Amino acid sequence: MHKTNHTGRSQFLLLGLSEDPKVQSILFGLFLSMYLVTVLGNLLIILATTCDSHLHTPMYFFLCHLSFVDIGFISTSVPKMLVNIQAQVKDISYTECLTQVYFFIIFAGMDNFLLTMMAYDRFVAICHALKYTLIMNPQFCGLLVLISWLIILCASLTHILLMMQLNFSSSTEIPHFFCELAEVLKVANSETLINNIFLYVAVVLMAVFPICGILFSYFQILSSLMRMSSTVNRYKAFSTCLSHLCVVSLFYGTGLGVYFSSEVIQSSQGKSVASVMYTVVTPMLNPFIYCLRNKDVMGALERLLSRTACCLSWTPDFRTKRML
Repeated sequence: MHKTNHTGRSQFLLLGLSEDPKVQSILFGLFLSMYLVTVLGNLLIILATTCDSHLHTPMYFFLCHLSFVDIGFISTSVPKMLVNIQAQVKDISYTECLTQVYFFIIFAGMDNFLLTMMAYDRFVAICHALKYTLIMNPQFCGLLVLISWLIILCASLTHILLMMQLNFSSSTEIPHFFCELAEVLKVANSETLINNIFLYVAVVLMAVFPICGILFSYFQILSSLMRMSSTVNRYKAFSTCLSHLCVVSLFYGTGLGVYFSSEVIQSSQGKSVASVMYTVVTPMLNPFIYCLRNKDVMGALERLLSRTACCLSWTPDFRTKRML
């Protein structure tokens, strides 16, 4: 195959989930619906946590950032896939592919970090309740988020700079519905040893360490709960962790499922289908988990919607009075 430099004419071909036109039309409607539900659900969470003073706490501060990251996470891959299905094309430019890789790493890494911060927040709230407001102050929470963004931005930029040193053939086929880093490295024509080494380092930094932090936090939480004499207090304390536990289980469960399926499933199409759970379904379900299992969020959403309804009903009356 003829090798090309990284010019604007270079492109990749995303094979997607199916080549059947009938299946593609179904996929377009399905993924468009899932994308709109994800964006709307997470926007409602952001509005509820920012507009309602009852939710101005560290846990909901992190939840607001998690919702923003989930919108970015799904927006990295789905819109381009929808455009390709609608236009009946498979191509993605070299620049667009690098952009997808860059933002996918950022949002996936931030998901890991934010889930770890939320686990630490629950650990402090249950195990060090008397010092909670002192430890989890707004400055400390903001600093945690800022440091996480700096780490993930530097790591993602390093990946892109290393990828820019690689050579690819014209119209290289990527057996996926978006440019996922590991899949792009597999189709490179040049040596990818350094890229793979840094990929493993990044996985340890942005996935293994956060998982260890979450497991440590919940081990301490369970130890503290076991020492409580009152069953009622034990249940109340544990109930504050249920929503976070569901999100963590969903996020890492689907992530591990994608990893193990890539080792077992040989077909590229099967791997892509498994990745849908991790990249699309998880961001869509997170708002439902926090809404259905959290009375505070449900109450904030009800107040937000009621205020919106009042504003909409009040505006026509105001215009009518002005006309009179």
